[in-house]
Amino acid sequence: MKSKSMICILFAALMSTACSDFLDIKPLDRVSPEQVFSDISEIKTILATLYNKMPMEDFSYNPNKGFNYHQESGGWVELGYSSSFFTDESTNSGGSHSVEISYGYWDYGAIRQINQFMETVPTVDISENEANRLLSEAHFIRAYTYFALAKRFGGVPIVTHLQQMEEGDALYVPRSTEKATWDFILEECDKAAAHLPEKVENIEGTKRATIWAAYALKSRVALFAASLAKYWNKAPLTGKAVEDKLVGGFTPTDAENYYQKAADAAKQIIDNSGKQLYKPIPQNAEEAAVNYQHIFENPTDPEVLNEVIFAKGYIDGTQTMLQGHNTDIFFNPAQTNPGYTTAYGKFSPALNLVDIYEDYTDDGTGKSAPIRTRIDGKEDIYIANPGEGIDINVPYIKYNNPSDIFAGKDARLFGSCIVPGSIWKGVTIIMQGGLISPDGTQLIYQDNKAIGKDGKTYYTFGGQAMTDYSFRIYNNWEDAKYSITGFSLKKFLQEDKSVTGKLFSSTTDYIDMRLAEVYLNYAEAVAESGQGDIILAKKCLNDIRKRAGHRDEIPLTVENVLKERRVELAFEGHRYWDLIRRRDAHIIFNGAAMRKALVPILDLRETTPQYIFVRANSYYDNIDNGRRFNERSYYLAIPGTTSNNLIQNPQY
Repeated sequence: MKSKSMICILFAALMSTACSDFLDIKPLDRVSPEQVFSDISEIKTILATLYNKMPMEDFSYNPNKGFNYHQESGGWVELGYSSSFFTDESTNSGGSHSVEISYGYWDYGAIRQINQFMETVPTVDISENEANRLLSEAHFIRAYTYFALAKRFGGVPIVTHLQQMEEGDALYVPRSTEKATWDFILEECDKAAAHLPEKVENIEGTKRATIWAAYALKSRVALFAASLAKYWNKAPLTGKAVEDKLVGGFTPTDAENYYQKAADAAKQIIDNSGKQLYKPIPQNAEEAAVNYQHIFENPTDPEVLNEVIFAKGYIDGTQTMLQGHNTDIFFNPAQTNPGYTTAYGKFSPALNLVDIYEDYTDDGTGKSAPIRTRIDGKEDIYIANPGEGIDINVPYIKYNNPSDIFAGKDARLFGSCIVPGSIWKGVTIIMQGGLISPDGTQLIYQDNKAIGKDGKTYYTFGGQAMTDYSFRIYNNWEDAKYSITGFSLKKFLQEDKSVTGKLFSSTTDYIDMRLAEVYLNYAEAVAESGQGDIILAKKCLNDIRKRAGHRDEIPLTVENVLKERRVELAFEGHRYWDLIRRRDAHIIFNGAAMRKALVPILDLRETTPQYIFVRANSYYDNIDNGRRFNERSYYLAIPGTTSNNLIQNPQY
């Protein structure tokens, strides 16, 4: 039996009935349809449980533990995870020791519940329109669920009805081919779109699927399948699963067809939804940065909702530890820690990402503008461990203020990341990795201090007390509560709202689908295939850049679209799966690859201290001699093959 507090989180905005009405609803998998589906309020309660079971990679997703993840069995709360930590976007400040997500989502219990819901709705005394909408929502949830399976395992068993062993159903359902699985998911998206409304009532917000959510999902799914079909052979595998086309088995024609489906679904939204980018024409870059930050800090703002297509809501979970999330608790920098002393500052964006952002040269090329640290322009040199010493004779550029090095960078950097010298929550965020004393002695990655030529005392990390700064290197995971890359997270965090230092007190909505992604899906599908409206695809690409304050037009190329995906969708959960679907993960993480840091160092050899910036390997990646992605991990191991008779994926 679910408690009142648990029921309330199950997309509370979805239902118009009170929480107290839900308490007599037994779990769907333990009672007969006749006992459950007696009226519309009970149906909506069950529908809410299905929405809640959706494998959404949101603020409560732990890539190695599961969805809606809140607590270890031993009572210890997991201290902040993100799929971004498994990419070149960022790292956990305590070190991300894998770039392979290992959690093998395999929730056929949820699929059984969806199927039971779909078979029972037609038997209940409700209007045909209401029944059709409910069934389309179930198709949407089932498509979303199978998408989570397919992108992890390839071809999986497709079960579309409530299995009854006594009626002669097959005990073992074999895996479908990978292509058949992707085709099934796309068909489910079409069935979802058939009877979903264009809009939902205000009380339901963006938490209940519309036709545009179905098309956005279809665009995402089809683009994934198209990329697999085109790029699967970049990391070919062998074995029985390959021979039977349970993984792979695509043709060039399949790629073309999937790209077309991705473009068509995206265009439905572009042409017909009325959705708009939030504040698409800012006056300047500063305004663009504020606007971009606002999307994720205030996702329920009516203007922002014009861009949002589908989202998940949260309510305060400080009493139950089951309803809110911990983004503000675990990811605020040390200087603005809300008060939860066990963990904070756990999110360290990587220099790899920061270097990708453009500046405002706007010369029509769209090229990235890597951070300038050296007079000689040699920005491809990285120090393995600055704590072991740097060459102080290198012609480093010297900056008066740590924020000066970021002048002119794309506004989305400042809407996504806290950079050295940022003002955040009214506090100047100090990111400093060391000192060079007046006599040239290096004090880097260590607690120490030195007297400058001006007679003032300066501290290694920029302040005397540990609450005075936000960068620090630790050799143990538990104390790693500071940035280790020179950057902290800003996206998703509440700047203007006070957040208590209690677990699960964050209630910011998670935006799962928004128009900017749809634009980029369309642009990529057209650029990759040459199919579709090239002029529209280019406009989609450039409209996103113009929202960021750019004024030029760049050409539609695959490279430009992928770069734009990285900066526009940073930390939103796309990067890992982009690397998977395009088969780039093993190329990016080849064993020697490391995420990078930008280490500000205060140079006291000058009469007026100035900052130099050292490019370095991320501390923990360097300790572990780099990261490697094993090619077999493009597919995870099928669970339970000794009992379910399923063919295992290659190399497991």
